Amino acid sequence: MSRILVIDDDSAISELVSINLEMAGYDISQAEDGIKGQALALQIQPDLIMLDLMLPKVDGFTVCQRLRRDKRTANIPVLMLTALAQTKDKVDGFNAGADDYLTKPFEVEEMLARVKALLRRGERNTQSTKHTEILNHQFLTLVPERFEAIWFDKTIKLTHLEFELLHCLLQRHGQTVSPSDILKEVWGYDPNDDIETIRVHVRHLRTKLEPDPRRPRYIKTVYGAGYCLELNPSNT
Repeated sequence: MSRILVIDDDSAISELVSINLEMAGYDISQAEDGIKGQALALQIQPDLIMLDLMLPKVDGFTVCQRLRRDKRTANIPVLMLTALAQTKDKVDGFNAGADDYLTKPFEVEEMLARVKALLRRGERNTQSTKHTEILNHQFLTLVPERFEAIWFDKTIKLTHLEFELLHCLLQRHGQTVSPSDILKEVWGYDPNDDIETIRVHVRHLRTKLEPDPRRPRYIKTVYGAGYCLELNPSNT
């Protein structure tokens, strides 16, 4: 049984989320502020953390950043729950280390779908057999056991999402991959028009791999169509 930690100071929302997750078969723990939430995450090391942003004592952005810096919780999927719906808020959430973002109010069915998708991806991440397709080409090699990329003989540490995204693009290197295909393969679902999720993680990948992230040579945007990983030796 997967264990989920719900960190939210709104008792009504927390109970609604917890009851529905318990009815779906999950083991639930709760915390009502950022300090208790972080401490409980370290103590129980859940399979998934559902984290509100507007928390007392320590806000959700800071909690997420702290969890990502601690090796005991660095790889636990984080689903942010918040009433903040602006694109900037989503970008800030992803920059803090969130895996997904759910805006209040939300439908229970959508919440459960995203929880299942995150847990499925977490299970896939523990199985290196998932990556039995292309793992190296030209100057790029992926190391699934450590979520690393060997890039021009330099080892680059990636987050789980960065690894999955790069793996997705590598399978079709030289081809344009649509946002819907990326969202389906990497996130496990296809949110309507929510491509900001991809943009944030593409920017992160470019920061790690591109000589000049503002003028990408390898992870290219094909406007109106998607993204392309170009590993043609003539570009090196």
